[in-house]
Amino acid sequence: MRMSAISTSDIRADWQAHLSHVVETVREMSTHTDPQEMVRNYGRRMRSMLPTDRMIALSRRGMDRPKLRITRDSNWEDEVNPWQMKDRLPIIEGGVLSELIYADKPQIFNDFRVDSDDPAYPYLSDARSVLALPNYDNGVALNMVLLMRFEPDAYRVEDFPDLVLSSNLFGRATHNLVLSQQLNSAYREVDQELIAIANMQRSLLPDELPQISTMELAAHYETSRRAGGDYYDFFKLPNNKWGILIADVSGHGTPAAVMMAVTHSIAHSFPDPPCCPAKMLSYVNERLCRAYTTNGSTFVTAFYGVYDPDTRELSYACAGHNPPRVKRCADGSVFSLDAAGGLPMGIEANEDYEPAKQTFQPGDQIIFYTDGITEAMNPDGQLFGLARLDEAIEDCNLYASGLIKSVLDAVDDFASGRPADDDRTLLTAKIS
Repeated sequence: MRMSAISTSDIRADWQAHLSHVVETVREMSTHTDPQEMVRNYGRRMRSMLPTDRMIALSRRGMDRPKLRITRDSNWEDEVNPWQMKDRLPIIEGGVLSELIYADKPQIFNDFRVDSDDPAYPYLSDARSVLALPNYDNGVALNMVLLMRFEPDAYRVEDFPDLVLSSNLFGRATHNLVLSQQLNSAYREVDQELIAIANMQRSLLPDELPQISTMELAAHYETSRRAGGDYYDFFKLPNNKWGILIADVSGHGTPAAVMMAVTHSIAHSFPDPPCCPAKMLSYVNERLCRAYTTNGSTFVTAFYGVYDPDTRELSYACAGHNPPRVKRCADGSVFSLDAAGGLPMGIEANEDYEPAKQTFQPGDQIIFYTDGITEAMNPDGQLFGLARLDEAIEDCNLYASGLIKSVLDAVDDFASGRPADDDRTLLTAKIS
């Protein structure tokens, strides 16, 4: 008796061809961003590897036993996207399909028959061989794929475990892609809301800087996120005086932006022209403590000064804010407006803010800033600090806009591409 043998080269060619097909499949899957397209192409490739007369997909996600949905059917003439057209998916209650998906396990039938009164009869009437491939989510078969052939004994039992594995891996990949789409959609929606909040927040800032005699002004406002908690403002006062306010809400992002808007509203509700810096800060502080910062999780630092152009005198008060830096043009000395201090607003309702005064000379430079400037970090985690700020304003010939550019250039050079961790606000003044 002679027996024919399968050559080693035949075996090698067979598994290499199969491997090539698998690699092509997973490579193509990795390029998809649309789960519907991925399902379509995966199904086409699987049918070439495992001939099937009909395929239906089931889901019991969000349903109670014995209900289920038919999410896909290869016999449907029109393609249905189950994630976007759920209202078009047929619902079945009870019967063999319910038994299969709620059994929570894979099953293979090579002599399958369904009763004519079963709710699933229209889907299974011609099936004689059936593979029930559950797709597990959090340990439960929330979805299932049924592969059918119209003749008995069409599927090999030895292929069944790999089919269960590949079906579940594909199911997880599809589910992750759906979640990714949903997450991206949610991100876009949130981002649009943040853009709207940021636009509203920026509308609270001055449209243009005031024209103040003996003082030239420039401003820079930069948030570390879409919206932020920095705030600056000007108040036209009697006798040609001007109020200058700079503030910084603790925290970042939307919560800080909301508190910034609250602070703006309170500041503009001061019953009289805010000519006294200490009274202005006390007024805002008391109302923040009374209604908005009762849990102690938020506070607002602020510096408010009243400038008299005729005398070049600034009366000011400070609520825990970085004191502005002053550079004397006459001798090049640099100092802080730190003669007045107090707690940040929103902490202690009865906090008293003491006033102080400073007279300037022509050529003096004043830098009002938030801590996003001095606490800017480089890639090594070092802070920009006051010394580097002072170096950036050492040129007495710079006007207000030049001061802004000098400081921002110095911060950018120091940060070496590291994004801002905090909002950055600069308000510069050149006394003339």
